[in-house]
Amino acid sequence: MSTQILERPETKDSDTGPEMFHYVRKEKIAESAVMGTFVVALCGEKFPVTKSPKPGSPVCPQCKEIYEAMKH
Repeated sequence: MSTQILERPETKDSDTGPEMFHYVRKEKIAESAVMGTFVVALCGEKFPVTKSPKPGSPVCPQCKEIYEAMKH
């Protein structure tokens, strides 16, 4: 399964911390970016693709844990 980190749009107050990027199926990224459809992250979050991550961007801890478990 291919994955890529994506951003979940910020929908909460700014005092909740930085935006998190999530792992989703790579083949769904372009469809979401073009069509505006929602993707489902490994942690279960649903959101449309709006941005690409930059090096050092914060990653969802749940997604990271699930992804690491899948690699082994």
